[in-house]
Amino acid sequence: MPIYRIAIGSPGEAGHPDAIRAAFAEFFSMLIFVFAGQGSGMAYNKITNNGPATPAGLIAASLSHAFGLFVAVSVGANISGGHVNPAVTFGAFIGGNITLLRSMLYWIAQLLGSVVACILLKSATGGMETSAFAISSDISVWNALVFEIVMTFGLVYTVYATAVDPKKGNIGIIAPLAIGIIVGANILAGGAFDGASMNPAVSFGPAVVSWTWTHHWIYWVGPFVGAAIAAIVYDNIFIGEDGHESLTSSDF
Repeated sequence: MPIYRIAIGSPGEAGHPDAIRAAFAEFFSMLIFVFAGQGSGMAYNKITNNGPATPAGLIAASLSHAFGLFVAVSVGANISGGHVNPAVTFGAFIGGNITLLRSMLYWIAQLLGSVVACILLKSATGGMETSAFAISSDISVWNALVFEIVMTFGLVYTVYATAVDPKKGNIGIIAPLAIGIIVGANILAGGAFDGASMNPAVSFGPAVVSWTWTHHWIYWVGPFVGAAIAAIVYDNIFIGEDGHESLTSSDF
């Protein structure tokens, strides 16, 4: 991957109206996604009176996150590209599709959106706990890290194939749906082991509100590593030097 594609960006970019609008779009998309996803888990706990996890609960979490992400990506796609995930933004940066300064704006907006969603949930539910992500007692920290790397690889690989690749053609129309489905499928695969975050912001909001930071680093390192690998693999093998072109925010 040619290093010249990676761009820092100009200082004035942070204050550009388009960049500000894009950051707001990421904030609201993340708020919608976390409110739906985290809220579904809180509703499950209320219905079961904080009972043990069940297959039905895992399926419900998968569907709520898939549907929520489908909507969150769709509503932000024409403004910010609909990243709704710091790891996706990092993968786009590694591929030279977004500058570092714009990425930082996205990261701040995404983290704030997640925190605000969790605060709203806690307030609206009368103080119910917004549970932080945690690994299962029968797997190790390194098992959980591998889960996050592989699942996020699948997510960002899907993003590149359906949204970033200049040759995507009409497949770009279903990008939000494909992205939502891969996240839902990964939750079915890894949800019982480490919660299947794939998204540092999704983990950050509940951690802040509940002030629980045990093994929190996994939910940053794993997604960022998985995103970087996916970006490098897809960009080098399937886009290549001849197929790469600058993308606007409306493309991604």
